[in-house]
Amino acid sequence: MGTAEQSWVSERFAEHQVRLRRMAHRMLGSASEAEDAVQEAWLRVSRADTGSVENPGGWLTTIVARVCLGMLEARRARPEDAAGAMPPEPREPPRPLPGTGGADPEEEALLADSVGVALMVVLDTLRPVERLAFVLHDVFAVPFDEIGAAIDRSPAAARQLASRARRRVRGAAGDRARPAHPAEREVVAAFLAAARGGDFGALLDVLDPDVVVGELRGADAVAAFFTGRAQAARPALVDGVPAAVWSHRGRARAVFDFTVEDGLITRIGIDTGERRLAEAEVVFLPAPRAGEPEAAVGRGRSPRATGSGV
Repeated sequence: MGTAEQSWVSERFAEHQVRLRRMAHRMLGSASEAEDAVQEAWLRVSRADTGSVENPGGWLTTIVARVCLGMLEARRARPEDAAGAMPPEPREPPRPLPGTGGADPEEEALLADSVGVALMVVLDTLRPVERLAFVLHDVFAVPFDEIGAAIDRSPAAARQLASRARRRVRGAAGDRARPAHPAEREVVAAFLAAARGGDFGALLDVLDPDVVVGELRGADAVAAFFTGRAQAARPALVDGVPAAVWSHRGRARAVFDFTVEDGLITRIGIDTGERRLAEAEVVFLPAPRAGEPEAAVGRGRSPRATGSGV
């Protein structure tokens, strides 16, 4: 590796190393093992051919995930079986940013908060590939195509692994587990209730001033578009993430993905792809209007009156 290429690799690694360390910490459940994983990842990165790398962040995520996968699999093997030849002495990785290295109580607290204290033990019962797929997607929102590349599976297989792990985690954690994304769920529910009720002001209360929905930009434009709409959309967890699903004649036709920052919706994506709808794990949530029977939701304005059948 030439000097220029080595410099580029060092800069990219330094740029992403905080995220990589946190990712390894959550996959392994140990700050000290996460440090070891990042060191091993640096060894591999420093020797790799970077000529075809187009997405440094995704590339580094894949390398760290593979290192963590190997470490998780080694845990299940006998110590003497997992032992091997000592690796060559690694070159020194870029210096960690202040306050990001080593095991400290704050980082341990972040880990516990990310997946729930009650779930830490449950994660240890998962197969390594299930654990990685679950943590990478549900905690770090890594796309399934990147997860699949990291664990040598197809995106569909990675989605199934994450879904299977999620079901096992929910079943094992039971009532001890915290509701997934409670703040985001409340914001999505408030948005749907305001849209159905035609409450323009309430929509503005949950929309970021610079919210984006397709070609629409700004809270006023988005609120005007959704006022009186979303009559057939139901709040749901789609692959574990708060969303809304529009169904027609009992069949899901569209998924509304919400990006929520600081309690406000900054983006709404509408996905009507058949593959997404077929592969997504959908868990419908209670209707957003407190005290209203679910069957009554959507009986307000007709599609003609609102200008939309959504």
